[in-house]
Amino acid sequence: MRRSIAMLLAAAGLPTAVLAQQATPLFASEAPIQITIRGPINSIARSSERSTAAQPATMLLAGTDESYAIQLSPRGISRRRKEVCQFPPLRVDLTAPPAATSLFAGQRRLKLVTHCRSSQGFQQHTMLEYLSYRLFNLVTPMSFRARLATVNYLEPDGRIVTTRTGFFIEDIDDVAGRNGSSRARVGDRIASAQLDPKQAARVALFQYMIGNLDWSMRAGPQGAGCCHNSRLLTRAGSAFMPVPYDFDHSGLVDAPYATPPEIFRINSVRTRVYQGYCRHNDAALAAAVEFRSLRPAIEGEVARLPGLDDRTRRKAQAYLAGFFAEVATDQTLQSRVLKKCMG
Repeated sequence: MRRSIAMLLAAAGLPTAVLAQQATPLFASEAPIQITIRGPINSIARSSERSTAAQPATMLLAGTDESYAIQLSPRGISRRRKEVCQFPPLRVDLTAPPAATSLFAGQRRLKLVTHCRSSQGFQQHTMLEYLSYRLFNLVTPMSFRARLATVNYLEPDGRIVTTRTGFFIEDIDDVAGRNGSSRARVGDRIASAQLDPKQAARVALFQYMIGNLDWSMRAGPQGAGCCHNSRLLTRAGSAFMPVPYDFDHSGLVDAPYATPPEIFRINSVRTRVYQGYCRHNDAALAAAVEFRSLRPAIEGEVARLPGLDDRTRRKAQAYLAGFFAEVATDQTLQSRVLKKCMG
């Protein structure tokens, strides 16, 4: 395992000293976990569109005696709207530091991606979004790790609300720590010239691969800081390295509520549009070589992912195959993708 990590770090141009900064226990394994969250679940879900107030709750880790007092609150923007999701994404704040031997050691504030709607079909979209994180982990260690979880939701009196699959997302400061970097503190916008070409090209090709248009690596909502569905890392004044998240509007996930941003004249999120910058085209050519070499690992990840039904798995495989056809050679990459780069 350490050898494979070293190879990833070398490919990403990262110092091997980063190996000394291990992932926190929660994100050091891919094995799914099971937890129980007990609190005012129905109340939080009902009021999520108008309030993100935190409520006291508890979280228990199955198979252990680990129990945590937490503050539970809805988060996000679009997925808090009732016409989008019946159940919002959640923020889990641990009220006291977990023990050093705990699976949650080092955690303070966690994002939990939830099932959105109660139908079993929506579990497929949750799994595909989790898969998106796993695929970008294959591309670069400068990516958010995720931990799959079966979550039992209980009311304070013990009544079962539901049991659904979700996943935790690694904190950006832990991503930075693993990569010998720190979170960049910038305003709402940066110039494309400030981006690290290698990482920017990887992000742009990855987002093209999964068909995601709901992101930016150089701008965010006014007053919210950069960037939209991305975070920026830096090392001692180096160029900014974008790290993307929130892939539910991608063509790979193909959620029923996902629609293309209005600036794109397309009818479906399944239609790919390249959002990489022309100044990074040379880096994109190099990144495409990496993607081609990773194709067996990427396809293997899709084949092995638990919880996908056969139809969803085949659909995901076919969608990714379309990407690899477009980047099969430098010539196809340039004619089908890079010629549409942004200035």
